[in-house]
Amino acid sequence: MIPTREEPKVIDPVKAASPSVEKASGLERGLGLKEAVALNMIEIVGIGPFVVTSLVIKAMGGPQALIAWIAGAVLATLDAFVWSELGAAMPRAGGTYVFLSEAYGPGKWGRLMSFLFVWQTFVQGPLSVASASIGFARYAGYLHPLTPLESKAISGGLVLVLVVLLYRRITTIGKISVLLWIGVVGTLLWLIWGGATHFNARMAFDFPPGAFSLNTLWFAGLGAAMVKTVYSYWGYYNICHLGGEIRDPERNIPRGIFLSILGITVLYLAMQTSILGVVPWREAQESKFIVSTFVERLYGQHAAQAATWMVLWIALASVFSVLLGYSRVPYSAALDGNFFPVFGRLHPTKHFPHISLLALGGLAFLFSVTLKLETAIAGILAMRLLVQFIGQAVGVMILRQRWGSARLPFKMWLYPLPAVLTIFGWAWLFWQTGGARKWGLAEIALGAIAFLIWTRTMRQWPFADSEKPEGA
Repeated sequence: MIPTREEPKVIDPVKAASPSVEKASGLERGLGLKEAVALNMIEIVGIGPFVVTSLVIKAMGGPQALIAWIAGAVLATLDAFVWSELGAAMPRAGGTYVFLSEAYGPGKWGRLMSFLFVWQTFVQGPLSVASASIGFARYAGYLHPLTPLESKAISGGLVLVLVVLLYRRITTIGKISVLLWIGVVGTLLWLIWGGATHFNARMAFDFPPGAFSLNTLWFAGLGAAMVKTVYSYWGYYNICHLGGEIRDPERNIPRGIFLSILGITVLYLAMQTSILGVVPWREAQESKFIVSTFVERLYGQHAAQAATWMVLWIALASVFSVLLGYSRVPYSAALDGNFFPVFGRLHPTKHFPHISLLALGGLAFLFSVTLKLETAIAGILAMRLLVQFIGQAVGVMILRQRWGSARLPFKMWLYPLPAVLTIFGWAWLFWQTGGARKWGLAEIALGAIAFLIWTRTMRQWPFADSEKPEGA
């Protein structure tokens, strides 16, 4: 346990959810369980499963690609226990920022860890948005061949449209999220139904020789595939970043997380099996528009074009949810005095952090017109796994020692097993990101340097006057 000089600030989750805290923070608790699940699910699905399906099949070398989707769901479920315990205990805007600060001690190491997360948010948050917008433009190429310049114009234009949609009150956004969620689930159910009614079992389970040879090469393929599937599951925690805007957060945050993972896992496995039962895997692994190819094989080109439009709807929904959640992180840090004060401003009439939204939207626009999809995906994982995911899993165990389990509204089952398994799982996946590892480590190093410059300027720990109480 990391020692701290002062008694850590304890957040009473009941008081944190009270109207007085809502008024003090300026945020409105306007999202219930329905909206929470909708926001999570539309972020989880996004463009991910439609652009990585062929990559996962190729990495695994056959229909055994389904194992990578199952493994991704298991890892997400284990990690959900960490997010649920922290999110229910600290339902505030910023999610991970708040969790890391409290777990590691808000006066010292928690300040560093939370700063590193905010620092990363300004890269991996826009990267997440950019990956969805680039995938959007890629699928749009099925409807009409695009030049590289046209493709970049579409991906960048999508980001600008989403910023406009998000520039409004949270209650209105909740209604928009439910509408987008209906389109997401409707599309997946249509694809699953089409595959089920034209299913060829021999094609779906045409395993090549050595498909289950559990050797070094097989696990290397699984690692490469899981980098893609985990990317497609991420988003189950989005409501934690909106903790200050969730009603009855002690119950709705854990329920929203687990319900969204369960629902998406069932839909993903059914969709992947349906595709393998219609499109031979040797063909599917080379397809850039696997869903469009799948529907074209079933119903013809006109139906495939309609399916492509629905995939684009899903991509739009994903970017909507991602950008919404991340815009609350710099806002929360600014309120704590751990980031530039301008990001703590709320819109005077609509009561949302508009400066934060515009800044992240601008960076997402820049990334969406300069990067490739595969680069964005690997970069997202490499930059987030160490500080955010492994940091939180370690942090929840430190917090248990400090607070005791009695103060936690939600307690993970079989503690600490889910947290420990999560740490090993994320560490292994970080290694599988390959060349992107160095960029993740470089970003952490640059963030640490930026933290030292910031704290020295502000005369905060570790440069605070040791003879004065911090903040004096």
